[in-house]
Amino acid sequence: MVDWFRCECLTCTWIRKKVFQMITIIDYGIGNIQAFLNVYKRLGINAGVARSVDDIFSATHLILPGVGAFDQAMTLFNNSGLRDSIEKRVYEEKIPIIGICVGMQMLATSSEEGSMPGLGWIPGTVRAFSSNISSQNLPMPHMGWNNLIKRTSTPLLKDFAVEPSFYFLHSYYYECDDTGDVLATANYGHNFHCIISRNNIYGIQCHPEKSHSSGSQLLKNFAEI
Repeated sequence: MVDWFRCECLTCTWIRKKVFQMITIIDYGIGNIQAFLNVYKRLGINAGVARSVDDIFSATHLILPGVGAFDQAMTLFNNSGLRDSIEKRVYEEKIPIIGICVGMQMLATSSEEGSMPGLGWIPGTVRAFSSNISSQNLPMPHMGWNNLIKRTSTPLLKDFAVEPSFYFLHSYYYECDDTGDVLATANYGHNFHCIISRNNIYGIQCHPEKSHSSGSQLLKNFAEI
């Protein structure tokens, strides 16, 4: 009899993922957690919330949400007691994680919005639109629907049109040190990096939880990585 829990064949791997999959939204005191839970409920995909170390270690995928100011988000995350456990799972066990909006910006080395260091998981700097000559006279924040321009093939953007539309709300943008980490850009006065990835770490500047069918497809794709 096959021990499907230990077997590494494709069928048993699929069974384990289907039965034990848990998309886990990190609750460190900021971010619209319920919106993500609602999307995954509609998709029929198991999702929960991480408020403790045990919750982190039961996750198969992690979502790092974020709204508001960079330093506030970093302070809350650093004080949550979850960072060490998350970094162990991300770096040693290689489980997928995606930062969304300010959660994406937290992946950077630093931000012009604040003075605190970022996580540095995908080296880069968060810049202000107002400091870029091409966008400094545009309305702030960049708010509303905008198209993504795919730069490379990625499982995160499978089954999408060439330039899918997503909802944005931000005044700062990510500038990767290595353009090889950029999966997609968007344009607001100039092209900026809006979906990034390095190994199992992803970031997206727009709000999939507010982006209707496009957002649902992206979150479904993330669950299948």
